[in-house]
Amino acid sequence: MLEQIISYIGTLSPILIYLVLFFFSFLENIFPPSPSDVVVIVGSTLIAQSAIGFIPILILTSISSALGFIIMYYVGEYFGEKHIRKGRFKFITNELLDKADAFFHKYGYNIIIINRFLPGTRAVVSFFCGVHRLKPMRTFIYAGVSSFLWNAILIFLGVQLGKNLDLVDKYLSKYSQVILCLTAFFIVFILIKFWFKKKKANETV
Repeated sequence: MLEQIISYIGTLSPILIYLVLFFFSFLENIFPPSPSDVVVIVGSTLIAQSAIGFIPILILTSISSALGFIIMYYVGEYFGEKHIRKGRFKFITNELLDKADAFFHKYGYNIIIINRFLPGTRAVVSFFCGVHRLKPMRTFIYAGVSSFLWNAILIFLGVQLGKNLDLVDKYLSKYSQVILCLTAFFIVFILIKFWFKKKKANETV
């Protein structure tokens, strides 16, 4: 997969390469299956050919990723106001929502910082940051910092391991699969715990 992407991107002009990197970095927050991390690694392998630069890629991908993050933030804010906070989901009580608000306002910014290191959860984090009304500008800055740190690692690996792209793709894919499995397990655990708690509450009535 990586070699096919490289052969295509390598035929593009530097400006188009930057646009491709911008597009995929932005898209990943809105459409999580987007192979943005792979594209960033592929783009970084072209640095050795002097087609593009390390710093421009790092800044461009960090800003575009933060923009995608804040877009999903506003989607979450709108959805939260129009649906969640108006009680349209019976299983989300005001008490539960208040606890979630308190949690996100206490730990939400820390979650944003590490969110880039959790593939498959990025759109979820940005969405719920909006639902729980974290400060937009602070959210954008933290998302940019998170993207900057993660992309710096990806670009560095791409430069260093440009001749072993199949190996990079293999381990990056395994990393994403492990994180997705852990995330799915956590969500199922929370849902089961909530179901038992609700069932117990109904039995005591």
